[in-house]
Amino acid sequence: MSRRLPPLNPLRAFEATARNRSLSKAARELSVTHGAVSHQIRALERTLKIRLFERAGPRLKLTEQGAELLPSVMQAFDEIAAATQRMTRRTTAGTLSIASLPAGLNYWLIPPLAAFTAQFPDIRLTIAAANDPATIQSPDIDVSILYGDGSWTGCWLKLWTRIELFPVVSPALINKPPIRSASDLAAHTLLHADDGHEWHIWLTAADALDLERGRQHHFAHAGLAIEAALHGFGVALGDSMTAPHLLARGQLVTPFALSVPAVDDFYIACRNDLRHTPIVDAFISWLFREIEEERSRAAVAATPRPAAASQRPAASRKPAAPKKKRRRP
Repeated sequence: MSRRLPPLNPLRAFEATARNRSLSKAARELSVTHGAVSHQIRALERTLKIRLFERAGPRLKLTEQGAELLPSVMQAFDEIAAATQRMTRRTTAGTLSIASLPAGLNYWLIPPLAAFTAQFPDIRLTIAAANDPATIQSPDIDVSILYGDGSWTGCWLKLWTRIELFPVVSPALINKPPIRSASDLAAHTLLHADDGHEWHIWLTAADALDLERGRQHHFAHAGLAIEAALHGFGVALGDSMTAPHLLARGQLVTPFALSVPAVDDFYIACRNDLRHTPIVDAFISWLFREIEEERSRAAVAATPRPAAASQRPAASRKPAAPKKKRRRP
């Protein structure tokens, strides 16, 4: 049975332009001129005898026919790319490059990696500390573990886990002076992993927004704030993914029973053409299995418990989060 297919190059030009909503961006992606992309799209429109785009201000807008064609074209190119990758990377052997935010590396990802390498001894890992969506399309990164709102496009993306935030402090500091209620935090140093937005959410839930603030310190990312708390530098906001290990070992304690949802969530992302290669598929599948097992292992520790009943704050409700500011890196 013969197939009636449009020419490949015009289809590539159409797909890149539709995905980017821009001739110029498509031209840069395909390493051709703006005029060449425009010529290929006109050629495709002549072949199909339809209009594919219309102007909507400075950006292009798909016509009804263009919107109908795009999903099939994108799926076809993704399948071709995936098949090509499978042919060139047939086995779970070789180098796998991972990018993850620093706190996730230190307190979640690194500890169980020995189990992954024992299961896949022929995979060599290259790990970078970054929470930058640009890593998704980087040729040097295969899989990205990102904290954010999940609004990234042009890639494979899946929610990995949501987290809760709650105060954590060194056991040596919790009674110097004692922390028995949210108001006692006024006598302690607050450690921030952002511009103060996360503590604002927690204090709102604790009916302590008018707390008299003492000394405060700000850190570039949550891992540094947690490290400072470990050394008795102040009270930080831990989270239900990275703090359970430290709570279970007694390195940190949480004075209160109150937790609040984090502003954003954790996602796993990679380029579409890499998703179904054996080496990437093995790692992503392991990540999702491991987070489920971790929830089971740390079910008790993942829920913050007070050191004493009298230490609970006045409220235990979860507030609606105010408008987002800086993200927890």
